[in-house]
Amino acid sequence: MNYPRRLLEVLRERLDFYPGMVLLGPRQAGKTTLAKALAATRPDALILDLERAGDRAALAEPELFFRQNRQRLVILDEVQHQPGLFVALRPEIDEERRPGRFLMLGSASGKLLRQSAESLAGRVGYLELAPLLASEVQATTRTVHKLLLRGGFPPSFDAPSDALSMLWREDFIRNFLERDLPQLGVGTSAATLHRFWRMLAHVHAQQFNASQLGQSLGGASHSTVAHYLDLLVDALLVRRLEPLAVNLGKRLVKTPKIYIRDCGLLHALLNIADSNALHAHPVLGASWEGLVVEQIAAHAPPGTELNYFRTAAGAEIDLVLTLGDRRFAFEMKYSMTPKPTKGFWHAMKDLAIDRAWVVAPVDHGYPLAENVEVITLEHLPRAMTEAMAGAPTP
Repeated sequence: MNYPRRLLEVLRERLDFYPGMVLLGPRQAGKTTLAKALAATRPDALILDLERAGDRAALAEPELFFRQNRQRLVILDEVQHQPGLFVALRPEIDEERRPGRFLMLGSASGKLLRQSAESLAGRVGYLELAPLLASEVQATTRTVHKLLLRGGFPPSFDAPSDALSMLWREDFIRNFLERDLPQLGVGTSAATLHRFWRMLAHVHAQQFNASQLGQSLGGASHSTVAHYLDLLVDALLVRRLEPLAVNLGKRLVKTPKIYIRDCGLLHALLNIADSNALHAHPVLGASWEGLVVEQIAAHAPPGTELNYFRTAAGAEIDLVLTLGDRRFAFEMKYSMTPKPTKGFWHAMKDLAIDRAWVVAPVDHGYPLAENVEVITLEHLPRAMTEAMAGAPTP
């Protein structure tokens, strides 16, 4: 099924300004489908899949190829497999600096960003496509619960049954570890990384303790564990949420929190196959938190900083968004009667939060206190847009 991806219009706008755009996202998130939807409105579009030998052969002489196709939108899929193209793109863009010439799709953010930053600084823009969002699947109570269980990868979400969805996610994990990472030059064994990824699933939405994980991996060093984490963060499959750094005269927690970015993959790593198993599992609240964090990150305006906040005394907010000189807070509660802790209210005061939301699977939103509102996941994008529209551009 084709879904109306909110990033499509943004991508069109950016291509009207930049000579090239880099669209990042994990494999199977829908980048190619999005690019084809864009290409359908551009008769001049040319799509090359760099995993196909024939398309790679067409770029044997990239300078000549780009010169011959200057009047077309050239879409390069899985561009991380040919890093040398970034070097060839720089002089070509400089010679013909026209908006909308190139769209590059990639599945490994860290490597791609380093390559393009070196060669294409100031010449291309960046967007990140997350798996399906609640706002893209016509969110209802039923579809939100389905999204929570299966995650947002379209083949998983659209599977005819929970069992087939689970099978697809297990295959995705295996293929990523056994095929995708080695193609990116990663030499660590798939078994080791699978074990590490499962360990991260068990500490999902918790602080990252490299020493503890290293011990569980048989005495791996702090640097080795950090390297493993970097691999999964670069592949856009794990989110590292940094703590908010503010000077309040209080002891702050300074360790990042870790999230498996797709809750469906989280559940596959934890062998949670259906809704009954999920609702009986202690990860349920943390899984909801991770789902909401990804929705917020996808809808946040450009220039927004995302952090969490926690003091040693227990003041805590799940997610703090900073835009300009304003701060917004989000608390996630998987409850029909959500009640923030005292630590949340203390943190609200400490940080002088402008407005806050408690995101819960309730039937309808309602005010909880002045500038604090309980809200459904369905109405989250609209509430964010309305509240943050008045924030000054940083």
